[in-house]
Amino acid sequence: MREDLSFHHFALSVPDIDAAADWYSTMLDFSIERRFDLPGNIKAMFLQRGALRIELFQVPAPKPLPDERRDPRRDLETLGNKHLSFQTRHYDRLRKRLEDHDVRIILDIGENDEQGFFFHDNNDNVIEVLRSPG
Repeated sequence: MREDLSFHHFALSVPDIDAAADWYSTMLDFSIERRFDLPGNIKAMFLQRGALRIELFQVPAPKPLPDERRDPRRDLETLGNKHLSFQTRHYDRLRKRLEDHDVRIILDIGENDEQGFFFHDNNDNVIEVLRSPG
């Protein structure tokens, strides 16, 4: 018998937790679920949108994201997590919303019902959006 397993969250380290929360709220309709602090002067919060959660961390003196991690193709050469991905039935509407807020699409993939695109959040983290089937 298999254990019950469901996705809980994806975590990101950001330089300004409030600016990141505002960006995810404005661009992708997430809201703050809860804030908390961790030892070492680390601020943390969970953002939530339905069953989706993103955990944000703000640490003192963070190191910047390396340039090769900003390009989803080049990032494949580095081991580890790659990107956050969402799918939506409102693909065209979401893409327009992002572009209307000056979010630059960095890579288009696929075509027709199997298309998607990549973009950066306000901290250069790579995000993918896929068109939901049907």
